[in-house]
Amino acid sequence: MSNSLKPEWLSKPADVNLFDSNIWPKSMVRDQEGHTFIGGVAVGDLAAEFGTPLYVLDKKEFFDRANQVISAFGSACKKYGTSAKVYYAGKAMLSTEIARWVDELGLYLDASSGGELAVALAGGISPTRVGLHGNNKSHTEIGRAVSSGLGVIVIDSEIEVERIASAAGAQDRIQPVRLRVNSGVHAHTHEYLATAREDQKFGIAINDVPAIVEKIRSHKHLQFLGLHSHIGSQIFAVEGFVEAAKRLVALHAQLLAGGDIPELNLGGGFGVAYTEADKPMPIEDIAEQIVAAVAEECSKLGIDIPGLCFEPGRVIVGPAGITIYNVGTTKDVLVGDNGDVRKYVSIDGGMSDNARPALYSADYSVSLVSRESKEEPVLSRVVGKHCESGDIVVKDAFLPEDVSPNDLLAVATTGAYCFSLSSNYNYLARPAVAAVINGEADLLVRAETEVDLLSRDAKVSK
Repeated sequence: MSNSLKPEWLSKPADVNLFDSNIWPKSMVRDQEGHTFIGGVAVGDLAAEFGTPLYVLDKKEFFDRANQVISAFGSACKKYGTSAKVYYAGKAMLSTEIARWVDELGLYLDASSGGELAVALAGGISPTRVGLHGNNKSHTEIGRAVSSGLGVIVIDSEIEVERIASAAGAQDRIQPVRLRVNSGVHAHTHEYLATAREDQKFGIAINDVPAIVEKIRSHKHLQFLGLHSHIGSQIFAVEGFVEAAKRLVALHAQLLAGGDIPELNLGGGFGVAYTEADKPMPIEDIAEQIVAAVAEECSKLGIDIPGLCFEPGRVIVGPAGITIYNVGTTKDVLVGDNGDVRKYVSIDGGMSDNARPALYSADYSVSLVSRESKEEPVLSRVVGKHCESGDIVVKDAFLPEDVSPNDLLAVATTGAYCFSLSSNYNYLARPAVAAVINGEADLLVRAETEVDLLSRDAKVSK
């Protein structure tokens, strides 16, 4: 029987127990008894050891995806006679252990705040491999970045030129910097994720760039590495990246008259598959088309191709992560006058551990993972336990009709912007983060407790 509540993009699965390898980590499998494993570790064992909700990262998937990105951009750049630096965007997900993974992989790391910088450095990565972003860096953050010997600070507004130069001068250091440019390219993405439009908080308008670069070059304690652009996030179409690259190459060529510019940073924002409707372009094709466009423009302008930098985050860590939840209650809700029913499945987390559906109307995929089911798939909605009607984790999905309390569900592709956006709304404690590989589990971040929640209350009874 058809259900008119079902969105057009969502298809009813022939087997609700299968994991689509385009969405789930490749190590997600079921054994003959129907038990689910990720990275060789039983999901039930993870929930028993670390509790739920629980963020789980497949370390092999993270490494494989990172190496794929490194290879894609490295090969494309080598083909056109230049080199690539790949920065992992720490804002997607970061811990000290993840910083160690980044270092082991030979990646650079992009931090967007003093807190992210502190975590990165505590993870042991060399400061020279770290860049600092942000549209409102404090004097303290800038001073710490300079004193740490950070590889680069990205200037986001004219006022930061003097702030960084002052901090570098006070410490008698030469601080490498980039200048973030608002290219005006409108990427095909959600309105709130678009970060290179004219009327928004990030970057410098193209027409203002030459004067600011001249000001940067006037300071002996600043070294101008080049321009930076970031056009948005979760982007599937390559045309926006190509157009932004062309505009920045033209500006780069203009600025060469004032001195050498070794690099050009074209940012990140490459999309991943959250549901069956998402069809991301292979990263190899993205890299080839972007670098080819840069090479073509440089050839037209008669200039050398600079070293190219990229800042992927989600495309590395997003698909490597899942979140495990415990089912609390279920209810079948009759909607409208056509007899259509939606099953509401309430879990022990929600918008405090995954804010993206509330922020961006993001869609996700979900599966029953504590057991196998032979029951009919029914249209379902997975909701959290917060006091908000918009507390929806998975808006539309097919789950077995017999989903019941104490079952475990897993939501796919939660490695990026779930842990990093988590909160204590309704005083829910934030979940633990565990990594899995080769049948072993490793706790990266412990779960919060109610003691943690009360520890910051200055008036709590002693």
